[in-house]
Amino acid sequence: MLGTDPAAGSVSSAEFFDRARERLRFDVPPGLNDASIVPESGDHGTDRMLRIVAKELPIRPAAVLIPVVEHAEPTVLLTMRAAHMKDHASQIAFPGGKIDATDRSPLDAALREAEEEIGLDRSFVDPIGYLDLYGTGFGFRILPTVARVKPGFALTINKSEVDDAFEVPLAFLMDPDNHQLHRKEFRGAMRSYYAMPFAERYIWGATAGILRVLYERIYLP
Repeated sequence: MLGTDPAAGSVSSAEFFDRARERLRFDVPPGLNDASIVPESGDHGTDRMLRIVAKELPIRPAAVLIPVVEHAEPTVLLTMRAAHMKDHASQIAFPGGKIDATDRSPLDAALREAEEEIGLDRSFVDPIGYLDLYGTGFGFRILPTVARVKPGFALTINKSEVDDAFEVPLAFLMDPDNHQLHRKEFRGAMRSYYAMPFAERYIWGATAGILRVLYERIYLP
């Protein structure tokens, strides 16, 4: 997971979507609900943390949408979580949340959450496929859906969950030069996490980690 491809910036937006369709599917990984299967990050310290967390915390299956807006220069639509939220207050996130029993699939959960949080009408959303399962230190098992989003949508921000929604150029987020690698101690061992600061926005943690996974799946051979 920690390698880079200096030629990644040469991939056009059309080629990005073509590669995404070639490389992503809608197969739900068993680790989404099976505590005995621990998602791997490729970082020894992080993998150790996830194994510990899997034994101590209940699994919290979640789904997020990675909305890539098809402008002439594509962007990724992100949110800032509300300051009063119990988990990850004021952090940059993808639209999404926990998978409810009434959701037909992780995709359905991601689309529902995007509608509830920011009013993104699913008629503008063209789902492409699931990214790799992503585990967090809070017990979340996050399954991201990459989607192509048509411009022209109007958002309605649900202030009980989200303070803001904004777009960041896909080219910036997919440039490995903008992927800062930080380290933090967890129970005597160091683990890695990514950060991608953009203007006044500090994108880090699970959101930056998932964006890094997207880069590796679409841009690396």
